[in-house]
Amino acid sequence: MHLSQYGITQTNILRNPVAAVLYADALAHDDAIISSTGALMTNSGLKTGRSPKDKRVVEDPETCRDIWWGNINIKSDAETFARNRQRAVDYFNMCEKLYVIDGYAGWDVEYRVKVRVICTRAYHALFMSNMMIMPDADELQDFGEPDYVIFNAGKFPCDPKIGTHTSNTSVTLNFAAREFVILGTQYAGEMKKGIFTIMNYLMPKQGIVSMHCSANEGADGDVSLFFGLSGTGKTTLSAEAKRKLIGDDEHCWSNRGVFNIEGGCYAKCINLSRESEPEIYDAIRFGTVLENVVADPETREVDYTDKSLTENTRAAYPLQFIPNTKLPAVGGHPKNIILLTCDAFGVLPPVSKLTPEQAMYHYISGYTAKVAGTEVGIKEPVPDFSACYGAAFLVWHPTKYAELLAEKMKEHGSNAWLVNTGWAGGGYGVGKRMSIKHTRAIIDAIHSGELANAPLEQDPIFGLYVPTQCSGVPVEVLIPRNVWLDKEAYDATARKLADAFKANFEKFADCAAPEIVTGGPM
Repeated sequence: MHLSQYGITQTNILRNPVAAVLYADALAHDDAIISSTGALMTNSGLKTGRSPKDKRVVEDPETCRDIWWGNINIKSDAETFARNRQRAVDYFNMCEKLYVIDGYAGWDVEYRVKVRVICTRAYHALFMSNMMIMPDADELQDFGEPDYVIFNAGKFPCDPKIGTHTSNTSVTLNFAAREFVILGTQYAGEMKKGIFTIMNYLMPKQGIVSMHCSANEGADGDVSLFFGLSGTGKTTLSAEAKRKLIGDDEHCWSNRGVFNIEGGCYAKCINLSRESEPEIYDAIRFGTVLENVVADPETREVDYTDKSLTENTRAAYPLQFIPNTKLPAVGGHPKNIILLTCDAFGVLPPVSKLTPEQAMYHYISGYTAKVAGTEVGIKEPVPDFSACYGAAFLVWHPTKYAELLAEKMKEHGSNAWLVNTGWAGGGYGVGKRMSIKHTRAIIDAIHSGELANAPLEQDPIFGLYVPTQCSGVPVEVLIPRNVWLDKEAYDATARKLADAFKANFEKFADCAAPEIVTGGPM
């Protein structure tokens, strides 16, 4: 194989090597070790998470009117991109060996995108072999030229003096060139989310909604989508023995149904145990990448409670490592849309049935709450809003995704629910976290159809329609005000959170349809 079409003269190239080869190279050159369960343990260097402030998108005449410009999609120019790209190519030409991983984004063959990753670290190659959908021998032979190319020269810094860069890290996407260049960060998640960002641009152009959500399927073929920010239970609640997992993070909804974008999972490992998440725990074996974890130097047993390197410890493994996975990772049209929130103020109901307008309002809002300990300086709950539950990866304005989702829901008669996995009986520090047993009972009642026919009571502040009966959940728990000892404190806290919703939505009000605005607090 050669890469001369990109200006790369290095000829020592491994294309789609097997895991054993990548293990050998990582052990020899990457300071990697093998864990007691056979996973490849490695380190991403100084950056142990994404660098959103260093993300740039090149402005070009074809796409400039499509992109939601601002703090998420920060403008760059073609000249700066060309200099960064050349810097990556020059670095590649100095390396002794390169890895090329050719794979697909999207399980639906009608809409899949061909992606080529060029990288210098064996661990990055194994990571992307796990996270993309790998072609079989015939598909690889006929792969041809990719639709997009990722140049991962993350071990080499960018020049902070050029363009709008503010550090030696640059993560830049050029839609016109169909290329993505990474400099100055070795965190593998940048590649994964780079592909998601590409899909978030391409799919809506075809009338397909791309979504930051998990998905599973029941025995009767009924599909549920789970949206939620970190800590809301998206991965935990979508993984259950009675339903098949389609995917845990990134999906698209087309006129053919739902399909997973990825070929693997990138699971958080902090405090992981077999008791709490047995499927993920047992997936960490030969072929899995363990990123930034700490292990006993003698036994190589991983201490998943150790956050000395980062709290963002991760495991990347193929979908087939999870026993209850549906392959190919596609499903029908969703019957239930479940929006998860962790309300640390303790005022949102554990479950609410949403009208179409409320569903769009809460989808665009993407609410959860940060609690003490999640970030420096946070001592009490703070509202946290991320549009479409994944603002960092959106390309179009959030209302574009919301309108597409609303069309799909209306066409296929999907029910929408807001499920609160946060606090009850008071806010953080006063009340208690929702019982996982009660939350699972709520999810079961959604899937069985019980809640679709349950009696409803409208919340006077948020306007939400709250079921007053649910098998396995005490009646008093369903109406949050009932479990607060201080009713006046509840009312004041609820009004405070409602005001936060309204203030956040002001930046979308100009583009959102009037009926969506009415889906917010009353």
